[in-house]
Amino acid sequence: MTAVEVTAGDTLFEREFTIRRTDLVAYAHASGDHNPIHLDDEAARSAGLPGVIAHGMYTMGLAARAVAEWAGSPDRVTELTARFAKPVVVPAEGGASVTVVGVVRKVNDAGDIEVTMTVTCGTDKVLAPARVTVTAA
Repeated sequence: MTAVEVTAGDTLFEREFTIRRTDLVAYAHASGDHNPIHLDDEAARSAGLPGVIAHGMYTMGLAARAVAEWAGSPDRVTELTARFAKPVVVPAEGGASVTVVGVVRKVNDAGDIEVTMTVTCGTDKVLAPARVTVTAA
């Protein structure tokens, strides 16, 4: 879809990601964030969490990936804002499922698309509010 083809309220994309513990280890090495709450259940529980949680920026990166894939290029994503609302708890077996849904908020006169993203893990909104702007094609 192009800016001409979308209107407020249109769903642009729905993408599901599975986050596994191995993803968290790889992200910890890549980012340098080796906080044990992302890697060790005991450390996470000692911090008052129910178990290992995904890095917030990893979750935000998945949301950015969903919109960039829809847009056709990350270069078209000009703004992304989100607040970390709840942690994504990643069980040792099977992982956690995160769903990203993008809905058109508005299209400006230049054709840029403002998108509201709903980012959930189960019934929990994990990024809220989450908004992104995509430039016209």
